[in-house]
Amino acid sequence: MSPILLIDGRSGSGKTELATALRDLTGAQLVRMDALYPGWGGLEAGSRAVTSMLTDGRWREWDWASSRPGDWREVDLSQPLIVEGCGALSRANRELADHGVWVTLDDATRKRRALERDGELYAPHWDRWAAQEWSFIVRELPITLADESIDGRNVIDAVTRDVERWRAVLDPARVDG
Repeated sequence: MSPILLIDGRSGSGKTELATALRDLTGAQLVRMDALYPGWGGLEAGSRAVTSMLTDGRWREWDWASSRPGDWREVDLSQPLIVEGCGALSRANRELADHGVWVTLDDATRKRRALERDGELYAPHWDRWAAQEWSFIVRELPITLADESIDGRNVIDAVTRDVERWRAVLDPARVDG
């Protein structure tokens, strides 16, 4: 198996920006948990879907347009993988991964960024989703499972400041060799 990096944090914290920058830097596969959550009440199920995906390389994409399960997808567990989203860094998932990152940002900025990004689609669900995030955080304590915490205001700086270290985190030889 190749390296697996889990990136977690609350909505709007900068997880996607970090994950995309690392994918672009390293060529790793990227799975965004937005594709795994089965609807607006699905954070817990999405986290369990990551566990299954990290075990067997398959996951079922959620079809947001029809509000039902979509197609099965696969990841190549012999290649570096980044999983990004709230719920990625659970205890079960951390046991299967090589590195965990928690992205943090103040509540007001997170909410503004998330609503700017997802607009009116997300606005009616903000409080419901925030409650699920908080429940997950209290139960799983993902920040304690993370190898590092990154300030969401500076995720690109965190990548560009330490390019070689990030390449090493996602280097297949580190695990396979």
